[in-house]
Amino acid sequence: MISREYRLFLRQWVKHPMRIGAIAPSSRRLADAMAHLVPAQGTGPVIELGGGTGNITAGLLRAGIAPSRLVVLERDPALHRLLQERYPQLRVVLGDAAALVETLRPLGIHQADAVVSGLPLLSIPRDIQDEIVRGVFALLPPGAPLIQFTYGPYSPVGRERLGVSGKVAKWVAANLPPASIWVYRRTAGSSQLK
Repeated sequence: MISREYRLFLRQWVKHPMRIGAIAPSSRRLADAMAHLVPAQGTGPVIELGGGTGNITAGLLRAGIAPSRLVVLERDPALHRLLQERYPQLRVVLGDAAALVETLRPLGIHQADAVVSGLPLLSIPRDIQDEIVRGVFALLPPGAPLIQFTYGPYSPVGRERLGVSGKVAKWVAANLPPASIWVYRRTAGSSQLK
């Protein structure tokens, strides 16, 4: 029996394959691996970009991120509704990651402890990728991570171009397709992110 979430995922993928960027929702293993890279200490918000069907959201909650700290951003109205129904205890925001700072401002969020991204960055035009990453690092203090997975063989973030450091923190072979998880941080004195 195919779950409601998977049917919705498939419908959205058929409509907008490049926007969804995957052939299947993130696996539990990928979600848990990403969630365990979020720093355990901290009381500030943890922002999830591209909540999709909520698999990474579930991983963040399993890892112990308090629901009061977690904010999930989703731009697809149907997926947004699904996330609101599945996680009524969370702040699930309908909005675009390319306008992250402006989208979170009404919630009183001006800084975050971490950003976890399920966005298909490699299928997004470079200028919008850069806008998303600049918005993320406008919220993250020095040392705070952007955690991003990719199916591609190289970094989904232009590290030199944007003045961030990043490396593969985990490889998850038990995902369809296999994925690598990158962790990025602001480079000391980076001016590209302003």
